[in-house]
Amino acid sequence: MKEYLERASYTWSSDSVRLINTPTQTARSKFFYVQEVGYFKTEPPYFTERENLNSYLIVYTISGRGVLEYGGQKYPIYPGQAFYINCIPHQYYACMGGEHWEILWLHFNGGTARGYYEEFVKNRFAPVRLQDTFFIESTMRRILSLTQKKDIHSELISSNLIVNLLTELLIRSSSESLSLSAMPDYLKHLLKDLENRFLEPFSLEEYAGRIGLSKYHLSREFRKYVGTTMNEYVITMRLNYAKELLRYSKESVGEIAYACGMNHVSHFINLFREREGMTPLKYRKEWNGV
Repeated sequence: MKEYLERASYTWSSDSVRLINTPTQTARSKFFYVQEVGYFKTEPPYFTERENLNSYLIVYTISGRGVLEYGGQKYPIYPGQAFYINCIPHQYYACMGGEHWEILWLHFNGGTARGYYEEFVKNRFAPVRLQDTFFIESTMRRILSLTQKKDIHSELISSNLIVNLLTELLIRSSSESLSLSAMPDYLKHLLKDLENRFLEPFSLEEYAGRIGLSKYHLSREFRKYVGTTMNEYVITMRLNYAKELLRYSKESVGEIAYACGMNHVSHFINLFREREGMTPLKYRKEWNGV
């Protein structure tokens, strides 16, 4: 196990707040939970340097400027921005230059924290500029208040608020990287074509040739903008159609497989089981109440 490291200069105002929280076993096993939360109005030479802490950290800048060093890169942090990091890798953050740095911050863990973070950084890591600054500031202040004045529902509400924060960060991060308006027209047309012809035999080479791209380039661009492969996109539409037939028709599993463009029933059953955790027949029985 790697050794925990923390060095810091704690230079902040007298009205700054730092709360350490010990979650219940229920919260630790089932919810997102607060480890520490606070509000700092820092002055130079404030800094924190740390690594190997089993925690995730969100820092939102209210005023002033800071700097974050993470993953071998240096990022200036401005008002209205937040950064969201895994605290295992080495991290260093501090006031920028001679300026103050006013921040709200939250250390948390639990739930599917790792999965959310992996989704956040899957394209690239960068601080996020928030459009709705009132939302993130009020949400973090609410978590601070709930941690300070606990009642029987505090941990459940805090868990929900953490999910809301993470959702906002993921949306803002992905919209900064890509937007629908940035999607090339040929991909927009391709998506419409796939939606109209998903039951027909699928060929990546055919679509690539029609557009005039190599299949490798088309596959890469499709995944970049849509978030999945073309093959998986088609399979998902076919399985959605299969579910409709399983619920609302009396066709056999074999007939449904062929209706969904799959010539081998065993392949259809295996695909369905891999993605739904059950066979098509079991799905039909569960959802039809039989």
